[in-house]
Amino acid sequence: MDAIDPTRGFLKDVKRIVIKVGTAVVTREDGRLALGRLGALCEQLQTLNSQGFEVILVSSGAVGAGRQRLRYRKLVHSSFADLQKPQVELDGKACAAVGQNGLMALYDTLFSQLDVTSAQLLVTDNDFRSPEFRKQLTETVNSLLSYKVIPIFNENDAVSTRRAPYEDSSGIFWDNDSLAALLALELKADLLVLLSDVDGLYSGPPSDPQSKLIHTYVKEKLENTITFGDKSRLGRGGMTAKVKAAVYASQAGIPVVITSGFAGDNIVKVLQGQRIGTLFHQDAHTWVSNGELNAREMAGAARESSRRLQAMPVKDRSKILLDIAYALEANEKVIVHENEADVINAKDAGYETSLVSRLALKPGKVSNLAKAIRVLANMEEPIGQVLKRTELSDGLILDKTSSPLGVLLVIFESRPEALVQIASLAIRTGNGLLLKGGKEARRSNAILHKIITSAIPEKVGAGLIGLVTSRDEIPELLKLDDVIDLVIPRGNNKLVSQIKSSTKIPVLGHADGICHVYVDKSADMEMAKNIVLDAKTDYPAACNALETLLVHKDLMENGGVNELLIELQTKGVSINGGPRASSMLNLPAAPSFRHEYSSLTCTIEIVDDVHAAIDHIHKHGSAHTDCIVTQDCEIADIFLCQVDSAAVFHNASTRFSDGFRFGLGAEVGISTSRIHARGPVGVEGLLTTRWIARGSGQVVDNDKGVVYTHRDLTHQA
Repeated sequence: MDAIDPTRGFLKDVKRIVIKVGTAVVTREDGRLALGRLGALCEQLQTLNSQGFEVILVSSGAVGAGRQRLRYRKLVHSSFADLQKPQVELDGKACAAVGQNGLMALYDTLFSQLDVTSAQLLVTDNDFRSPEFRKQLTETVNSLLSYKVIPIFNENDAVSTRRAPYEDSSGIFWDNDSLAALLALELKADLLVLLSDVDGLYSGPPSDPQSKLIHTYVKEKLENTITFGDKSRLGRGGMTAKVKAAVYASQAGIPVVITSGFAGDNIVKVLQGQRIGTLFHQDAHTWVSNGELNAREMAGAARESSRRLQAMPVKDRSKILLDIAYALEANEKVIVHENEADVINAKDAGYETSLVSRLALKPGKVSNLAKAIRVLANMEEPIGQVLKRTELSDGLILDKTSSPLGVLLVIFESRPEALVQIASLAIRTGNGLLLKGGKEARRSNAILHKIITSAIPEKVGAGLIGLVTSRDEIPELLKLDDVIDLVIPRGNNKLVSQIKSSTKIPVLGHADGICHVYVDKSADMEMAKNIVLDAKTDYPAACNALETLLVHKDLMENGGVNELLIELQTKGVSINGGPRASSMLNLPAAPSFRHEYSSLTCTIEIVDDVHAAIDHIHKHGSAHTDCIVTQDCEIADIFLCQVDSAAVFHNASTRFSDGFRFGLGAEVGISTSRIHARGPVGVEGLLTTRWIARGSGQVVDNDKGVVYTHRDLTHQA
């Protein structure tokens, strides 16, 4: 007995099956009908019928059988002189008419011996252009199945108007393989089985000893790597046609198995879940471990899954986020356990204190992450929002709508909570996602990824969020500008700079977090002390923490600077000075004004006024987040208007520069870019736009046939 395939567990729920048998199975090498194989096929179908399965058969073979009969008729009625003349190919449509009669007579005889009733249904390509036909077809088949009758379909080649080449853009189906796939969708089958003259799909021609049977077809991995053998000796398609039909049906949600029709019990084995033939399934890529998928395959899987995610109803997408929030809370103990193991390993490895601090999930962090995800879930639907509506001309309306970016690659260091935030934002915005975390957070990232992807429905696929585990894969990922739409690095300056110089893919992020607080001469000193302390000590490792404190020169004279220094030093902050502050306050010299400490250390410098502070920020800052503390509104306005940073605050800590605190639900990072998004990047930063036009037959005709109105309808109900 063949092994049971755990990925085929869904087959236990199958009820309605479409089975397609090809010409190579129905006929022998000499063109005559293969009575033994047809008898074994009918016995299998009788067994399934008696077990309660709804069986629909699509049978080829009529043309082949008819050709054999007409050759005999022609031979019998030909004179010796006729036989000396060049032989003209027999009319295929006449062959179909003669063969169909004999084929159905044989099916009827075989099924009658098994106490099964069959019915013949002949269809053409044109039939399916009629909605009424499709509706009647479904009603008829449902009626037949209710009586346990087996419908037998075939293309009515005798009267079909289609001519070779059959496969073109105008067709609805081109052969019985594509007809079987179409019927599986029309009749809402649970499974499509395509019977062939080989055991399934091979990596190369089956006759090649090096070719291997493929048990599960992963489109992203295999579609450009398989070498097909010759087409069917008698039929219209061959394996190429079967694979096309199988991919079409499986991507639409109908599982497909290609297997041999020469074995007498393969259909039964397939339904038992045995590893028979080649399985096609829309989620097949999620059954392959990340280690077996290369960079391009992972990106392709993320894109395919994101498209299925976008097609879901809004409430179902929101439910995914709510399920993730619940799963995080339910698994908090195991998350904390894995995170503690990472922290211990990082300390043992001698990592910097700031990195270990970012690595650790503080008490209550998992709960806060779950709350943030619920905020995202309950947000207004971001996809498909009409941002602008314009009447181009009478009856022609153009909408500018919000749309997902596509596939995101996010590379981050240390912080495992970043994985949760980024994944939830990707789901909210309908984007596919590839994540590469730091090796120091390996166990934390693995458990979080497992919990999140387990909450993603099968019909979307866990491939929506891929976790890249090897640093060696990053260079390959950065080459994929045709399948990855945006790279978001979250890490130190070296990481971001390396990525920007290594890819053609747009990069969104910031290289440094050199944040400033400028304390003006008119500042409320109690307020100033609170803001400075919070900006530096609340979370020193954060990118929005204070790194440079600028103070007005007058505060040297009234003691304000000393008050600030005492407050900082009392909280354990080490203080370095710029050239002016070092000289006046006898402080150690700062290594650089562009130094990001990410620890309980900061730089202080004395400036003449707000304009000097602004100049300093523009010269040495990173355009991340900068703050002024002042009671003078005019000075505040100068600062707010002229400082060219992503976030600029008046009388508020730089620590507020955060997606959750901004009400964005979460953030993928903070961008200091000036294109696309700036500051904390939440839902809006992961969306782009597209144009949707609805007309009523308008044509341009060199702009003679249209009167443009260009009327703004955005705010009209």
